Amino acid sequence: MEEKQAPKKEKSLKSKLTSKYRMVILNDDNFEEKLSLKLTRLNVFIFGGLFSILLIVGTIFLIAFTPIREYIPGYTSTKLKRQTSNLLIKLDSLERESALTNQKISKLLPILRGEEDIEEYYKKTNEIIDLKDTPFKVKASKLDSVFREKVESEKRFNLFDEAKKDVGIVFFSPISGTISHQYNPEEKHYAIDIAVTEGTPVKAAAEGTVIFADWTSQTGNVIIIEHANGFISVYKHNATLLKEQGDLVKSGEVIATAGSTGELSTGPHLHFELWNEGFPVNPINFIDFE
Repeated sequence: MEEKQAPKKEKSLKSKLTSKYRMVILNDDNFEEKLSLKLTRLNVFIFGGLFSILLIVGTIFLIAFTPIREYIPGYTSTKLKRQTSNLLIKLDSLERESALTNQKISKLLPILRGEEDIEEYYKKTNEIIDLKDTPFKVKASKLDSVFREKVESEKRFNLFDEAKKDVGIVFFSPISGTISHQYNPEEKHYAIDIAVTEGTPVKAAAEGTVIFADWTSQTGNVIIIEHANGFISVYKHNATLLKEQGDLVKSGEVIATAGSTGELSTGPHLHFELWNEGFPVNPINFIDFE
């Protein structure tokens, strides 16, 4: 009984797989035959399996060898990773430079506002370690001290006096008028004084960011702008200030009006200073005031 039933089952399964069927597509209006296909279950399984395999292989190919994979969560291109790494390095460098710049500006602001003497500032920054408690006794002669002071003075104030105007940034005259007092480090006058009439517009010497705009007792209304390449421009004794701290200004944009504010002012004029990397420079070397 069992030996006779087994062949019937096998024959029945084989016949099911190989049984032919016809798939006909008809016109619904006139029942005209448009397409006729002869199919078997075995053929359907084979074609379905092949289509699935091709679909899987095609999907893998698209993910592995085309830019489409970048849109799939979890996949990123090597180029994108490299760019991200470079941007992170640049961001870290910019953060360090920004911190150093802010630290430098915070130390210079008291001088730029006229609250601290520049000589005292450089004495603090160039302070030498006291060697009296060290095992080696070093005593500088008077001639050596004079020579050291001379060299440091030349380094501070004359380094940029001979600099060329080609410094990667173009400066424009902040105001038109008569120069009443020249730049003279020996007199501790690190600026150009330009005599003008009251209310004359004061313009930004170059584009930059306003880092200080406020009143000081000695120099009146002061505005300070930070520029590219380590330059800072200072405008003192203004009658009014038209910009605030944090504002971005363009070259030639009006930032204040000239006046005679502050205890040190002797009449309507603009006291204009130019600094580079923490050192005062002669504005005439960079700006044509004529």
